Formats: sequence, structure tokens, C-alpha cells
Amino acid sequence: MGNSSLQIGEIAARSGVSVDTVRYYERLKLVPPAPRSSSGYRIFSTKAIEQIRFIKQAQELGFSLDEIKGLLTTGGAKECRQVRDLLRRKLCEMDEQIKKLKAFRKILAGHLYDCDDEFERKGQDAQCPVLFEIEK
Repeated sequence: MGNSSLQIGEIAARSGVSVDTVRYYERLKLVPPAPRSSSGYRIFSTKAIEQIRFIKQAQELGFSLDEIKGLLTTGGAKECRQVRDLLRRKLCEMDEQIKKLKAFRKILAGHLYDCDDEFERKGQDAQCPVLFEIEK
């Protein structure tokens, strides 16, 4: 076998997923069905590695497998609009998450400042201002 055709174990290892995950993605039609060798082994092209890595990255960013399937479709204007709309929704969701994270980061930074200030002023006699604030 050349570099352009790989068995399922090789695809899984290079993609950072399990063999079962590759089979699952194939069943869901997230990766094209692999032809079989004469001995019955699935033979994938190296393109499957890129596809599986894309799927995993999209999942990490909050896309569901159904949404990812929509992103992987190759079609005309209707499919393109659906992909565009999905991407817009996801970008809005991400922007909202970033906004919440920034707000929470500001709160945590304030608590850190309070802690540093307390230690600087009182040393070993410091009382945790964060815990004191939470108890209120």
C-alpha cells in the first residue's frame, strides 16, 4: 500500500481518534465510505485524515455532528446559504461566549488584585477578601 491509501488504524492514529470513531463518522457519512481491499480491510485516502481533523476541530468549537455534516456538503446555492447561515449563527454564539468570558475575566482580575493588595498590606495576617466577599 502506498502513502495515499491507508487502513483504518493508520487513519485513526494520524487523526488522533479511535478506530470506532472513524467507523462512526463513516456511518454518519461525515467521511466518504472507504472501499475494501480484497481481504476486506477498509482503505482510506489520506484526505480522510484532514476531514477527521476538521470534524474534531469543529466539534471543539461547538459544532454538532449534524452541523458539521452540513458544512461538509458539496452542493449548490441552497446548501451554500445553509452553510453561510450556520456560520453566522456560530459566530454570534462565539461572540456571546467571548463577551461572557471577558466579563468574568474582569471579575477574576479584580479578585486577584484584592488578594494581592490584602497580602501586601497585612502579610501573614491577611484575610482572603474573595472568600469574605462570597460569604456576604
